[in-house]
Parts: sequence; C-alpha cells; structure tokens
Amino acid sequence: MEFIANVVLASLICLTAIDALLVFTSVNPIVVTRDVNARLNLGDDNKVILTVRNTTPQPINFSLIEGYPVEMQDRKTVLKGTLLPEKEKVFEYQYDASQRGKFEFGDVFIIIRSMFFMASRGVTIPLKQDVHVYPSVLQMKKYELLVFQQQKTSSGIKKIRRLGNNSEFEQIKNYVQGDDLKSINWKATSRRNELMVNQYQEEKSQSIYCIIDKSRNMQMDFDGLSLLDYSINSSLVFSNIALRKGDKAGLITYSDKIGTLLAAEKSAGQMRRIHESLYNQKTQFKESNFEILYQSIRQTIRSRSLLVLFTNFETEFSMRRAIPMLRRLNQKHVLVVIFFQNSELQEIAYQPSKNIKEVYTSVVAERMISLKSKIARELRQNGIQTVLTIPSELSVNTINKYLELKAKGSI
Repeated sequence: MEFIANVVLASLICLTAIDALLVFTSVNPIVVTRDVNARLNLGDDNKVILTVRNTTPQPINFSLIEGYPVEMQDRKTVLKGTLLPEKEKVFEYQYDASQRGKFEFGDVFIIIRSMFFMASRGVTIPLKQDVHVYPSVLQMKKYELLVFQQQKTSSGIKKIRRLGNNSEFEQIKNYVQGDDLKSINWKATSRRNELMVNQYQEEKSQSIYCIIDKSRNMQMDFDGLSLLDYSINSSLVFSNIALRKGDKAGLITYSDKIGTLLAAEKSAGQMRRIHESLYNQKTQFKESNFEILYQSIRQTIRSRSLLVLFTNFETEFSMRRAIPMLRRLNQKHVLVVIFFQNSELQEIAYQPSKNIKEVYTSVVAERMISLKSKIARELRQNGIQTVLTIPSELSVNTINKYLELKAKGSI
C-alpha cells in the first residue's frame, strides 16, 4: 500500500514538473493585441477587438483580464478559452464612451495553464494605450444621410417645401415649359425676340451660430450623457448640416463668462475647427450669465444671424431673469432657444400608480412637466422661437427647426 502511495506521489510530482516545464519554458507563450480606434465617439458603442494567439506547440488554457479604462468600472469580466498550438481566439466588446476627453486602456493580465492543470503562470502583457473621446462623428454622418438622401420623413427629419422669397439672382436663361411665368424677364425677351426668364438660387452663406450653455443646469445626466454632452453632439450634427447647406457655421460657449468664440465660416477646415473646439469644452459648474453673452454677441456678430441657443431652464425665475437679454438678441438676430424636458419625469408621470406614494410622485412629475411647457409658452409669447425637447430627440428637433426656418425664409 505504501509502495502504491509512493508511486502515485512520484507520478504527481513528475506530472507537475512536466506541467511547469511546459508552462514556463516559452518566454512569450501568448501574444495579445488590441484593436481600438484612437478617436472614439461620444455616446456611441465603440468596438474593441482583443486577439489572443498561442505561440507554443502545445494546447493552452487561459484566463484574461482586460485593462479596461477606469471609467468603465469593469473589474469582474474574465475572458476564458482554450487555444490549440499556433491558433488564435478573438474577443469583441463595446466601449460606451459617456465622457469626452483622454482615457487609457491598461495592460492585459493573463493566466495560462497547460492541459494537465497542475501549474499556472501569470503574465502581464504591456498594452497601455491612450484614446480620445470626441463628439460623435457617427451621429454626424447618420443625420447627414437622413437630410440629404430620400429617408427624411420616415426617419423623423421633415422634408419641408420652401416658402417665402429668400433667393438671389443667378442667371437669365431661355424659357422652358414649367418655368414660373412671374420670373419672365421682359427686357431680355424683347431684345432676343424669345421668352427669357430670370433664374434664382437659394440665398446662401448665412451665418449660423450654435451657442452652448456650460452652466451647472446643463450637468443633469440622462442615459449616461449630460445635457451638455447632448448639446455638444447635436451642435456637431447641426453645424455639419448647415455647412452642407451652404451656410456659415460658428460656435459660442459660455457660463459665467465667454468660453469659445469661433467666428462663422464655411471654409474647408471649419468643420475640423468646430470638432476640436467641442472636444475641449469643460464646465466650472457656475451660473449662466446672459448679460455677458449678449454683450459678446453684440460686439462680435455684426450681421443678422441665426443663433441656436442650447440651454436649460428649471424654474420660471431663471427663465424670466434671462428674457430681457434674449429679447435683445432676438431683435437683431433670429434666436432659437432649445431647452430640455425631463424624459424620466415623463415615464413617472404616465405610468399606472399602485399606491399613495406613487400617486404623489406622479402628480409632482406632471406639475414639473407642465412647468416646462409653461416656460416654453412664455418664451414664445415674447417672440422667441422655442424648442422644448427630450434629450434623445435633440438633434432631430434642432435640424427640423432649422429646415423650417430655411423654408419660411426667416434666415
């Protein structure tokens, strides 16, 4: 019996030694690579691909801990698998970037074992990598396609017939059937002895500014993004549409003082400048100063422009404090005030109540929703174009308002 025990013990020792030899012999038994874009999109799922390759002539079991950015708060996920000799395994996951700025992927830690599971080895693979989260280019391209292709109505983007007469002369041409008889040029017709008409094109190169409030009212969080970041993504989308429409796009940010002031242009590099400016926006969590905003716009923007102001009013008092400056801006420019309805309150207000507490909560939510509508109504009574929207529909509603104003010839 003792002999058998000794044989078994000797076999285990020998097997462990062989296992340890197999695991520790190779200097780099596993190679791991990470494929992720250096520029990620805010508020979107960004693909990350990890490739694990076995460089040894034997099968290997492994457990891998990815060096996720601290912001992901993921410390539990372990990727596991078995690799045959000279084979690889691919893992894919999504990094949902909810903040702008610079973030770091860390080193990868991996534990490897041979098929005998008698010994294991921990290996740290240096894979530190910096990435930058920018306002979403994916959303910018998405809405560009919706506006300029034949998908407008079904996707929420309205196709609006142009009204008004905000156009400029382009050329005189021969009349063809279907031309507007009102555009006949009688002087040119008498000279040529044939019908000639004036051809017009839509007036372009109008100045359009996105104005972003960076005060503490814009720090409320919905579905992982603050109102400020929703406004930043929407400003990128909207500026791109305006430039593609032939207008000049600019950017102003402010809180208790003016932050960025980027003059409206339609040059080739303007979209890149707007993108970089939006990436760098930070808040000091101060109160918004509409007096400083008015003075700055008065001094720097001389021509009549469309001002799209992204802000948020939580009380009637804060709105009424801003109205005198907003009315002054609206006298010289076309001002559109865009502020936010709390989408979470809507869910609370309209869900069935099961007890007294839920009834009370529902009533309070309805009153807060009603307050927002009252604020929007008072702004409109003061002659100010107003859009009240939930955060998820911000870009669609901003674009629709722009197309509506273009159609009416207001800008």
